[in-house]
Amino acid sequence: MTRDVLPVLERLPFGIPTFILLLAAGLLLLRTVVRRSYRLPPTVRLSIVETLDATIFAALLSLVIIVFVVQAFFIPSGSMEPTLRVGDRILVGKFAYRLWEVRRGDIIVFRYPLNPTKDFVKRVVGLPGERIEMKDGLVRINGRPLSEVYPTALPGGDRACASTYGPEVVPPEHVFVLGDNRCNSEDSRFFGFVPMRNIVGRALVVYWPPDRIGLVR
Repeated sequence: MTRDVLPVLERLPFGIPTFILLLAAGLLLLRTVVRRSYRLPPTVRLSIVETLDATIFAALLSLVIIVFVVQAFFIPSGSMEPTLRVGDRILVGKFAYRLWEVRRGDIIVFRYPLNPTKDFVKRVVGLPGERIEMKDGLVRINGRPLSEVYPTALPGGDRACASTYGPEVVPPEHVFVLGDNRCNSEDSRFFGFVPMRNIVGRALVVYWPPDRIGLVR
């Protein structure tokens, strides 16, 4: 059932929060109609109204959770492989950076700087004020090689995919992001630094498919 419903929601011409609002409005209208349907026996009418009240409450609660707490996202490309694979569905904590600062190594979802209607997922590599440079695929922060403990898609590490960038200094209130799959990732090397205000939240867990359930690291 979940496998059938999720793709339908992803193809909606509007966001899931808007869908939930429309659903709640429709249920509220139905509730009004049922309350005024005096042809129904009072006990039946009361039972339907109570069921609708519970459903409306659940819909509004899920809306609050999606807007302020966590939201589900679909991974459409291989730019974060092998950490995140095509078809993975993740939960993103929107509250995360209300409690602590963005840290190097965090996997974040953010609004694409060149088109804020699109959401991207990448790993934070450079923080404000740091000088970022890449030579032969090796990342250097302020002149020092960065030891990256998370996996890459290449057996030889990042240097197996030669890449040169910078040096560039990360502006205040911005971050520099890269995909774990450096040979197949559109990231800060191409679209520039990501403003902090564009960050939606931190990727927390993979919740689908079942054999991929686990923390995102």
